[in-house]
Amino acid sequence: MWRGRAGALPAAIGALCRVLPPGSRPAPETFRLAKFDRPEASLQIWRLLYSLLKQIHDGGWTEPDTIGGSCVEDDERNMSEHAGSSGTQIRFVKSVLRYHGYGRPEFYQLPSDGSQGSRELLLAFSWLLNRISLLERLLTLNRVKIGDEASVCTCEDNLSNSWKDRTEIALEPCLKREVDVRYLQWLTGRLRFQWRSLHVDHQEQCKLLHKIHSYTSGCHMDQTIGHFSVTETNLIRQPDSYKQLLQLLESETSRLEAFLEWKRLEPVYWHWMETVLDTLDEDANTFKSEDVCKEKNTLPNANLCCHSASNIIGEIDKLTKDLVTLGDGLHELVNCKKSAWYEKVKSRERTLPDEREFCAAVRTITEAVKLKLSDLKYHCAHKKNGMHGLYRLVFKDKCSASKTGFLSSVSKEPITNVVNATEVISELQMEEGTLKRELKRLQEECRHKLDEIAEGLVGVICIPPMKRDYIRSCSEPAQDCPFQQQRVHGRVFLMLQS
Repeated sequence: MWRGRAGALPAAIGALCRVLPPGSRPAPETFRLAKFDRPEASLQIWRLLYSLLKQIHDGGWTEPDTIGGSCVEDDERNMSEHAGSSGTQIRFVKSVLRYHGYGRPEFYQLPSDGSQGSRELLLAFSWLLNRISLLERLLTLNRVKIGDEASVCTCEDNLSNSWKDRTEIALEPCLKREVDVRYLQWLTGRLRFQWRSLHVDHQEQCKLLHKIHSYTSGCHMDQTIGHFSVTETNLIRQPDSYKQLLQLLESETSRLEAFLEWKRLEPVYWHWMETVLDTLDEDANTFKSEDVCKEKNTLPNANLCCHSASNIIGEIDKLTKDLVTLGDGLHELVNCKKSAWYEKVKSRERTLPDEREFCAAVRTITEAVKLKLSDLKYHCAHKKNGMHGLYRLVFKDKCSASKTGFLSSVSKEPITNVVNATEVISELQMEEGTLKRELKRLQEECRHKLDEIAEGLVGVICIPPMKRDYIRSCSEPAQDCPFQQQRVHGRVFLMLQS
C-alpha cells in the first residue's frame, strides 16, 4: 500500500505545483529537499509563500518579488544585495501567517536572511493549504473575468469570532517598542486620504461602466444580460486581442484540470506530510539525547561536589531561619492588606450612591440594551438574505421591472438569484447606521477615559475640540481669522509651568 502511495506522491506534488500561478511555481524537487531540511530549498519556499500571500492580499496576480535572488546558484551573491528587501518580505510572510493564526513558534524564530528552516516553511505552506483553502482562493483570484462583476457582502462579519480562536503568539521585539502618537495620527490621516481616493476612483469606474452598458444595450446574444462587458467591448474594438484571451483561458483550463487531479491525489500528500512530522520528531529526540549526553559528560567530579556534614547542617539552619523570617513578613503583609480592605468596604457601605446618578446609570443601561436588542432582531430577520461573493453586474433600462442589479451567474441554467442594487444599498445603509452608533459609543468611552486621565495630571488644562463647522468656517481665507493657519482636530493640553 505504501509503495502505491509513494508512486503517486510525485504526481500529487506535480499537480499541486501546476495549480499554482505561473510566476510562483516551484520545482517538485523542492518539496523533497524541504522534508530533510535542506538549506537550498528554504529560499525557494520563502519566495513561494511571499508571492502567494502577496497575491491574496493584493487581490490578483502580480509579478513575484524575489527573496534572496532569482536562482539557487546565486543565493550567496544576491544575499548581500537583497538583504534589506528579503528581510522585509520575510517579515511580511510572518505577519500574514500570524494574522491567520499560525501558532508554531519555531517558524517565527527563523532567521530573516532566509537561509534556514525549509522544513518549517513546508509545514507552514501545508497549514495554509488546509486552513485558508489557499488553492481555491488563488483560483478564484486569478480566473479570467469576461463579465463585469461587483463584490457584494451583507452577511455578518465573523472576524471577531475567528480572532478568539487564534493562538496568541509573542510579538517580535521590533513590535514591542513604543510608537509616537503623532505617527499614528499621520497614519490615520493617510488612510483616510487613501479611502477618499479609492472612493473617487470607484465612482469614476461606475460612471464608465454605466456608459458602456447603456451604449451597448440590446447588442448581446444573451437576453438576460443584454449588453456587452468591458472585456467584450475591448474585443470588438481590438479583434487581435482574442489570442491573448484564448491563451489565458487555456492556462486557466489547465490549472483547473490540475486542481481536479490534486483533489484526487490529496490524501497521498497529507499522508506524506505525516512522515514529515515523524522526521521532525525524530530529529528533536536526537537533539535531546545529544544534549543529555553533553550534560552527563560535563558533570563535576565527585570530589568537588562533596561537602562535609557540618557545612550541610549549617546551610540547612541558615535556610530555615530565612524561611521563618520570610513567613513572618508575609503574615504581617497579609494582615495589613486585610485591614486596608476592611476599611475600604466600610467606607463604601457608608457612602450610598446618589439617586439621580443611579437613575441616570439605569437609563443609560436600558437604552444600550434596547439598542442591542434592536440590532439583534434586525440581524435575525435578515440572516436568511445574507449575501457574500462576486455577482455579475447587469444594467437594466427604465422600462424594465428592475434597475441596475447583480446576477449570480454560476451555471448556464436560467438565472434566478437576482438582487437589485437598491436592496443592497438599503442593507448597507442599515449596516452604516449600526456602525455609526457603535463608533459614537466608543468615542464616548474614549472621551470619559481621557477626562479621567486629565484629572490625574497636575498643571495641565484640557481644552475640548471645537466643532468641525466652526473650524471649517475659520479655515477659509480671511484677514481677521485667528484660525487661518491652525486647525484643531483633537484635544489640546496646555502645560502650566511655574
